Amino acid sequence: MDRNRVERLLQALYAARLGGQLDQLCDLFSADAYFRISGASDGKPIAVDARGSAAIRAWLAVMVKTFRLSNHEMFAMLIDGASSAVHWRADIHSRITGASVRTELVDLIQMRDDRITSYREFFAPGDLQ
Repeated sequence: MDRNRVERLLQALYAARLGGQLDQLCDLFSADAYFRISGASDGKPIAVDARGSAAIRAWLAVMVKTFRLSNHEMFAMLIDGASSAVHWRADIHSRITGASVRTELVDLIQMRDDRITSYREFFAPGDLQ
């Protein structure tokens, strides 16, 4: 994949994520993609691990329904062929608790044929910079 295609896919990913657009998010993943999110909130570890479009869709549906993202800031986007790393920050608002937490995230993404094949996200509440 060339750099422009990777950048367009990443832009679509973050636009859909910030907009809470479940169908658009799911369309970005390959049928056999791997999806993992790891971090901690309130001192408790959180991990999501899924493989395949059905499992990924289920987790993305929970995320879109539960959390609203705002005040998105992109710090770095590194692209090397079909691999990328993105460092970003957003306020993550829980629709369940009403709490909003400033959170820093790093995403490691692999792509093939204009689809995400591997998505690993690491997050930590608070400002790390």
